[in-house]
Amino acid sequence: MGALLLRVFALAGSPHEERCRADVETWVRLLEQWNARTDLTAARSPEELVDLMIADALVLSEHIDRRARVVDVGTGAGAPGLGLAILRPDLCVTLVEPSAKRASFLRLVLGSVSRDDVAIERVRGGALRGRRAWDVALSRATLPPATWLDLAVTLTASSGTAWLFLAKESPPVHPRARLAEVIPYSWPLTGAARTLARYVVT
Repeated sequence: MGALLLRVFALAGSPHEERCRADVETWVRLLEQWNARTDLTAARSPEELVDLMIADALVLSEHIDRRARVVDVGTGAGAPGLGLAILRPDLCVTLVEPSAKRASFLRLVLGSVSRDDVAIERVRGGALRGRRAWDVALSRATLPPATWLDLAVTLTASSGTAWLFLAKESPPVHPRARLAEVIPYSWPLTGAARTLARYVVT
């Protein structure tokens, strides 16, 4: 697993510090252990597990302003929000995950990497509607893109950013969000095609 992570960082051309890479390895190794007892992810191979956990966060980490307040709705075992928190310690990250099992896993990881600055909210994303407390809102595979964008604009402060992960869909249109950028990329180990859409919230 450590060799796969080193390969991902090398392929991504990532400048992240050795401590960040060590914390990512701690997280993924704990996930391997938990997956042996209870399914936390749908990954079918070590390569897919590494891509699933860290590849999207590596891309996002290059596109988020310093010290931004970030919320990841439906983070599951931590992707991509926990990965962002590890790669970008300057960010103020909130992980939203209603499952008690997954929230317990997230708390274990955060304790293992000595990160008491990452918040966990054990609620569904809709419970946060209207708070507009974050600069950046993101969610991967929790809701259909248009539904997620409708929720994201209620979580994001004016001029903040909402990120959508798209498969074959076209970027949706929303009266309170302007499509600013579309970023196609591939997961480094499995080659899975991915697309990110960045919206500016009004």
